[in-house]
Amino acid sequence: MNKAPSPHPFNRFDFDIIRQWTPKNAHVLDLGCGDGTLLKGLFNSHNATGYGLETDEDKLQACVESGVPVIEQNIDNGLDNFQDQSFDTVIITQSIQELSNPRFLLEEIVRVGKQGIVTFPNFGYWRNRWMLATQGRMPESETIPHKWYSTPNIHLCTCIDFEMLCKENNIKITAKKMISHDKRFDWATQRWPNLFGELALYKIESNG
Repeated sequence: MNKAPSPHPFNRFDFDIIRQWTPKNAHVLDLGCGDGTLLKGLFNSHNATGYGLETDEDKLQACVESGVPVIEQNIDNGLDNFQDQSFDTVIITQSIQELSNPRFLLEEIVRVGKQGIVTFPNFGYWRNRWMLATQGRMPESETIPHKWYSTPNIHLCTCIDFEMLCKENNIKITAKKMISHDKRFDWATQRWPNLFGELALYKIESNG
């Protein structure tokens, strides 16, 4: 009997863009790496090296079982165990809004990385606005799937909020993409990204 094919290593719709933005042979740090799927894919497709940081015990074990180097570390406490510019790319996907101090971590990302890649759910997305306006309730969606009382998201923001934070902290945005709810870069998403972009992706670096 033929063995079923293994899942594509970039099976989340933001991962393909992260792959495009990551150089070949890059040394990568993945913050909140989960089960290591993204890193494993970069190891295979880009000949990348690096580490993941994670605190969840089940996800740590999944990384170990799949051969992904992982360190148990709470990124809310910073990255002071890593030297300046010691990684080509530092990645954080759909997690920065869960941190106690996102501003501090952004500064750490561009300190230890030559470039950073940050993705997060855009709270300015029109479906979120519509749910607030018509139902008066906190939005729930594919990118914000939790009830308000059990959500890990404590610092949700819009694309404009994020860009203002980068400007205030002398962080340069070198590329950005917005993904619409149907995962296509349609004209509306490109024309009004803060309204029609459901998931925001930014490539950043130190401006100093």
